[in-house]
Amino acid sequence: MKSGLFRLQYEVEPRYTEQGSEQGAKLDTAQVDDPEVRRFLDNTASMGYKQTFGYLKQKQLEYADSIVVTPFTTRTPEALAYRLEGKAPKLLFMARPLHTVERLDDLLYTANRGLPEGSYLCCHSMTAVLKRRLIRERYPWGLRQLVVGWQYLWHRVCPKLRLTHGLYFAVTGGKNRTMSRVEIIGRLYRAGFEVVDEQFREGEFFVTGRKTKAPVDDTPPTGSPIIHLRRVGKDGNDIVVHKFRTMYTYSEYVQPYIYHYQSLERGGKFKDDYRVNFWGRVLRRVWLDELPMVWNMLRGDMKLVGVRPLSHQYFNLYSPEMQQLRVKAKPGLLPPFYYDRHTPETIDEVQASERRYLEAYLQHPFRTDWRYFWGIVGNILFHRKHSA
Repeated sequence: MKSGLFRLQYEVEPRYTEQGSEQGAKLDTAQVDDPEVRRFLDNTASMGYKQTFGYLKQKQLEYADSIVVTPFTTRTPEALAYRLEGKAPKLLFMARPLHTVERLDDLLYTANRGLPEGSYLCCHSMTAVLKRRLIRERYPWGLRQLVVGWQYLWHRVCPKLRLTHGLYFAVTGGKNRTMSRVEIIGRLYRAGFEVVDEQFREGEFFVTGRKTKAPVDDTPPTGSPIIHLRRVGKDGNDIVVHKFRTMYTYSEYVQPYIYHYQSLERGGKFKDDYRVNFWGRVLRRVWLDELPMVWNMLRGDMKLVGVRPLSHQYFNLYSPEMQQLRVKAKPGLLPPFYYDRHTPETIDEVQASERRYLEAYLQHPFRTDWRYFWGIVGNILFHRKHSA
């Protein structure tokens, strides 16, 4: 494989697989309800994208119009829309790697609009961890750190920042962009696809999603260090809270997927939440991730002590009685379960902790918040509580 010093091709040797914090899991394809699609996934489970493309060409008469394969040159939404016009396939296989597409969200939205409800999208991409391992294999110590740093800044940070986005794509044409596994899954969920299969093979990440709904109609996430999240506030009204970014881009869309396949841990948070990046773990440990929420306090959306502002997906996990009780008070920066000496282990224990606080607060607002504030400060200082 030929390559310049700071340029990596997306083709990589089969020995590269992804492990560690971003390890993907091969899901049970039995949940794929269409036998023809399930047979395709089982037969190509050990193939790279070129082998899969060749397999589909050999089987084109057998699959007829049930599986549509895009040419490698398909990189724009307009080209994909033309490819799908007048067709209703059971599965769309994207030959072009996702990390080489500039208008990727638009492309995935077009795929959603062009596919029937319940049909599947199969695509592939190189991920950040795979690229990092490839660099470490290729370059000697010292030089590899320089290349990793350059790759991170140029191919991962610059495409996400509004200030450098245009320059990056003008120079690179969108080739060799770096995305995490979390971002790829998040983009699919945002585009209305539920992930049913994911695996690492032949040096790339393969993921298959089922169309379950229309794409999300919102502003695309950015790589900004400050993120804006829609949460349930007082009286059930939506509020937008501000936090320092602690998760990979598009992580907010992965929440249903995480909840379905992973259990909850202490404080009702997701166990082994791989959406949290390295800097996020550092910021959470020293409580800096929620510092921008002070702006929400100044606006009157939140107060200092109160129940944590929840997403709609997480809010719906609460009992109807607790949902009604929660919206009677503003959410807060310091959640009440940090007041408890024993951190709640399950979502039921979190609800019990919040119930104790809310019932006391509704009776004596100032006195309750005063008592909880000093109790939380004491636990943070002397019992090493930290932001989760």
